[in-house]
Amino acid sequence: MRSSLGIMERTLVIGASGGIGAALAQSLDGEVVRLSRKEHGFDVRNPEAAETMLGQIEGPFTRVIVALGILAPQGAKPEKSLAAIEAEVMAETFAVNAIGPVLILKHLPRWLPKDQRSVVGVLSARVGSIGDNRVGGWHSYRASKAALNQLIRGASIELQRTHKQAVLIALHPGTVATEFTRDYAGRHPTVAPEVAARNLLTVLDGATPEMTGGFYDYAGETIPW
Repeated sequence: MRSSLGIMERTLVIGASGGIGAALAQSLDGEVVRLSRKEHGFDVRNPEAAETMLGQIEGPFTRVIVALGILAPQGAKPEKSLAAIEAEVMAETFAVNAIGPVLILKHLPRWLPKDQRSVVGVLSARVGSIGDNRVGGWHSYRASKAALNQLIRGASIELQRTHKQAVLIALHPGTVATEFTRDYAGRHPTVAPEVAARNLLTVLDGATPEMTGGFYDYAGETIPW
């Protein structure tokens, strides 16, 4: 299938076995290339092995979606206080939520076409907004997503120098009903992964080069840094 611009659709979804990632991959038209820890052993906590896998992926892609993330490492929980912070837990959270995605973004220049529109969406989270933080807590998760947002911003500036029609944005999917959020959603309203996927794809497909480097929610509204 071709996009509205007549370009053959080809999408790379990294993190395609997670709740949102799987729903995104299933909702896409055209060719979809999937990469995930569950299906392929792709784990950004092992950078050398991850780099080998990423190096085997060949573009071009009209879309790239990065759907990686953890609330906390296995056996740990998001911190409710500063006293609960542990260096190892924070380091692993950053490894997956911030360092991992930017290792993927390093490959964008060779994956994206230079003379056609392309769009890249990286799943972030509203709690990574410094300006929107009113309740504290969840320090490692919040800080890792704030770091991710900065990395996306910097990558977008560099990418725009060579790929004028590329759009790279951070996305907040809302609170999605998955294993990821099951124990933490509380009274927050949730949406099914399929609904979240449709919302995010609508934002991505409507994104313009002027939006590159921005932070947007599932409705396309700007989120403060």
